[in-house]
Amino acid sequence: MVVGEFTVSNIAMEEDAREEEKKKGVSTLDLDKFKADVAAQEALAKKGKLHEALEGLLNLEKTARQAEDIAALRAACSAVLAACYSAKEWKLLEENIVLLSKRRGQLRQVIQSFVRQAMGYIDSTPDKATKVSLIKTLQTVTEGKIFVEIERARLTRRLATIQEADGQIQEAADTMQEVPVETFGAMAKSEKIAFILEQVRLCLAKQDYMRAQILARKISPKAFVIRTGEAKGEIGIEGTAIEEAEEGVPSLPELKIKYYQLMIQYHMHSNNYLEVCRAYRSLYESEGITEHADKWTPVLKKICWFAVLTPTYSTAEGSSSDIATLIAATAADKRLADALPLYKQLLDTFQTSEIVRWPLFEATYGAEMTAAPDVFGAAAEGGPKRRADLQLRVVEHNVLTVAKYYTRISMARLAELLDLTQDKAEEAVSKLAVSKAVTVKIDRPAGVVAIGKKPAPEDVLNAWASNIGKLLGLVDKATQMISKESMVHKVPLGV
Repeated sequence: MVVGEFTVSNIAMEEDAREEEKKKGVSTLDLDKFKADVAAQEALAKKGKLHEALEGLLNLEKTARQAEDIAALRAACSAVLAACYSAKEWKLLEENIVLLSKRRGQLRQVIQSFVRQAMGYIDSTPDKATKVSLIKTLQTVTEGKIFVEIERARLTRRLATIQEADGQIQEAADTMQEVPVETFGAMAKSEKIAFILEQVRLCLAKQDYMRAQILARKISPKAFVIRTGEAKGEIGIEGTAIEEAEEGVPSLPELKIKYYQLMIQYHMHSNNYLEVCRAYRSLYESEGITEHADKWTPVLKKICWFAVLTPTYSTAEGSSSDIATLIAATAADKRLADALPLYKQLLDTFQTSEIVRWPLFEATYGAEMTAAPDVFGAAAEGGPKRRADLQLRVVEHNVLTVAKYYTRISMARLAELLDLTQDKAEEAVSKLAVSKAVTVKIDRPAGVVAIGKKPAPEDVLNAWASNIGKLLGLVDKATQMISKESMVHKVPLGV
């Protein structure tokens, strides 16, 4: 072989070729006799002579390993673990797992086999300390081995569950973040998403919102679409076969609901009402929610609340057109008019150009606000702020309504229409002016507010084009005059 042929791909191909030769080769062992020897050692272990049996089984394992007989090697390793497990010698079990994994020339198929066998013993451990010790031993054995990366991820999740049950949220979150499951080509999509969602949930539990956002971006909403062929045996990245998800992993529709619930929790912390509304909208349309009235009714109510809590003018969170489209689509829902007419009226209130009196608004919808403690309740995170923001949205709606009918209005009259003091009314108008929702000039000595029409985008563009045209005309005229003076006085240009 020439030097140029020593590449990673060539070495990997040769290794795979050797593995195939091992599979196809004829074993030099008498498998029936080998199994009989293994059974004899197992019988010896049952008589209480565990150490003698283990010594015999390890010798048989060495013989099978040197003969490169996978079936015999699996049988020997399985017998070693089973003997320790039957005797309830947990420390000895861990020692033999490490010993078998470190033996020279140990086949990866065999390591994967006895790691999975040992994982089946975890739930039978006598106490939590033994369970944690066994899990950590298996984590050590699987560390850095791609062919047991799925087993390592499952072990990590079990360890994090134990830590969370003990109240160690920080440790559980750190443990889960050690495993980048998004790079695992052989792991089932549902199991991969479930693992990432657990990472997000633990980050939110320890209030690490920045990391939670980073982790959540690893999941695309398109990932929840079920496509034909996504099952065991599908060919994944680099020709690997996707394994079946672990028992107990939720289905994709269930994971979709969990994903949007976590996104709602995240956006609620930052008071991003538009994203919360969008998340509830996606939740409302999800399988498992939309078929049951007792599930979609509270979700639809929250969609309405967060739709009216979102500012109607353009902000960093979203444009005014996005918000208007969301409110219009929600108001057009037939279920809303049939089952929740009061909430249909709520959306219509913010769509019509009429002054909304806050005392009347509070009297109409106060009972519904009280019935939504997770949105406006004092015990909810940000509940009092959302109640104050709702009143602010009513004030902003009234200011924008006034701007449609008035060009000049006294501050006293404006404060009366807004149900505010003059200072509060001036503050509300100033905030909207800063947000570029309205164009106003306040004459404090005269107590008058001049409201200008907000220029449309095409008007701004036309004005800019006109100004540029005038500027170029002046430049051209100045150039002609300079040339004329140069010719009259016979002064060359550029000197």
